[in-house]
Amino acid sequence: MKYIYQNQDWHCFTYIGEKLQKLLLEIKKQQGFLLGKMDSLGFDVKNNAQLQILTENIIKSSEIEGEILDRHLVRSSVARRLGIDIGGEIQISRNIEGVVDMMLDATQNYKADISKERLFGWHASLFPTGYSGLYKITVGNYRTDTLGAMRVVSGYQGKERIHYEAPPADSLETEMSYLIDYINHNDKEDLLIKAGIVHLWFLILHPFDDGNGRIARALSDMILARSDECKYRFYSMSSQIQKNRKSYYQILERTQKGSMDITDWLEWFLNNLLETITSSDNTLSDVLKISEFWRKNSSVIMNERQHNILNRFMNNFEGKLTTIKWAKMGNCSQDTATNDINDLINKKILKKVGTGRSTHYVLR
Repeated sequence: MKYIYQNQDWHCFTYIGEKLQKLLLEIKKQQGFLLGKMDSLGFDVKNNAQLQILTENIIKSSEIEGEILDRHLVRSSVARRLGIDIGGEIQISRNIEGVVDMMLDATQNYKADISKERLFGWHASLFPTGYSGLYKITVGNYRTDTLGAMRVVSGYQGKERIHYEAPPADSLETEMSYLIDYINHNDKEDLLIKAGIVHLWFLILHPFDDGNGRIARALSDMILARSDECKYRFYSMSSQIQKNRKSYYQILERTQKGSMDITDWLEWFLNNLLETITSSDNTLSDVLKISEFWRKNSSVIMNERQHNILNRFMNNFEGKLTTIKWAKMGNCSQDTATNDINDLINKKILKKVGTGRSTHYVLR
């Protein structure tokens, strides 16, 4: 017996409830604290927190798979979908629009049933060209395995290590119908446990040629939104998984080769869920600081370009703010960038740090 789906009691996942009970109670307590705190804040602050969390979730979910997305483009796409004005019209690639579409459908329409057509739509949105990198793949349908079994491998060609081999393609219609029925109709399962089981079950089946990890995480986010009974997302499970990416793959591989007892996987999943909920205060603190900044400076006159670049600067800006970066972000000349910056220095918004080539600017 090599893989979990080859067990005679396949589909009958089991776990030791006593080992998870304290974790579940603590997570629900922290969920209540967080949602209560967010309910007390204004509409704009909640929207900005939602924008920041969804942006982070999308970026980190792709990073887990080794794909780096442009933060500003992702944020702009999410903001437009949520109806939040962050200024500036920019061209956004179809693959970024697609991954944003999937995540927002999962979290904003969390009450809607899952169907294979909905999953096919998510998959097609991830691969709008029909290619994954240089390789043409089956898009918007289950994999066919025409080129061989679906395997998760690592290492160089000729020295590959096979971590996992998924069930054959001809079983996917039946297997996915079991999973979809569980998502839509099993109301007896605790939703936090269910989020972990669905995440694992989907990755066991690996039903698509590519994008399985991102779709699995979107499904668990959808079920966590059901648990919160809220379309606002104030914590990012994908960010936490990215922090512990190595142990994530290790526990998945171990579970996929084990018995139907998935207690260890659920314990890992719930511990990381608890960690991301309790650490969400950092994100909330950042959002509140930005909100307070604009409140204090509401009477300061600045042009649209200055307003937009300051917003970008305060939202996980990488590196130091220089005139060259200002000109690039504002699509303007360096002379115009210098004038913008000097104006904000005179208005006591920015201050100059360093000299010569090390010159950069920070908020006062």
